[in-house]
Amino acid sequence: MRHLSLTDRLIDELQHGLSTCHLRAPASARTYPADTVEQGEMSAQEQAHAAGLMRVNNAGEVAAQGLYRGQALTARELALSAAMNKAAEEEIEHLYWCQRRLAELDQRRSLLDGVWYWGSFAIGALAGAAGDKWSLGFVKETEQQVGAHLDRHLDHLPEQDQRSRAIVTAMREDELRHARDAERAGAADLPLPVRKAMTLVSKIMTFAAYRI
Repeated sequence: MRHLSLTDRLIDELQHGLSTCHLRAPASARTYPADTVEQGEMSAQEQAHAAGLMRVNNAGEVAAQGLYRGQALTARELALSAAMNKAAEEEIEHLYWCQRRLAELDQRRSLLDGVWYWGSFAIGALAGAAGDKWSLGFVKETEQQVGAHLDRHLDHLPEQDQRSRAIVTAMREDELRHARDAERAGAADLPLPVRKAMTLVSKIMTFAAYRI
């Protein structure tokens, strides 16, 4: 994006944000993880709970888009900016998987997706401006926390909801790979207060997205 002016880049980010928050994600290049998985019978309560968890996961992927795009915008090195944009493109697959599963469960996405996206975009832009090692550190910590979050979802999803389980398992593998990639690229360890603040924000998003 070297040839684009700052104004052009900001317009591009606005378009991407609006598309992420209001349009259905494009189909994944990879096979949908639940394609060959049989769905067990669930009660109405179990189905609503599974949908709530998948809505949280979709909100998390919306936030990841904002985070990576914000970091790409303010990264000091072009190589890191390109890597952040590539990671955002990979996360679009997760958005498609979550949204397809929500449609199967006849449920909507979070009504607060715009909050998750633009709040994360601002945080990502600040992290990128702080320096590349801190930006990578933010990616590493975020993805590690997401991996732990998906572990908890695997514990709480209804046992018979094997389709959602297949999706969450595939997402978890990708998120932990992103964390390892960031560490190998020179990620700094974030201060404890920052890590705790990230955990608190994640809990707030989880609580709200499950319900709204």
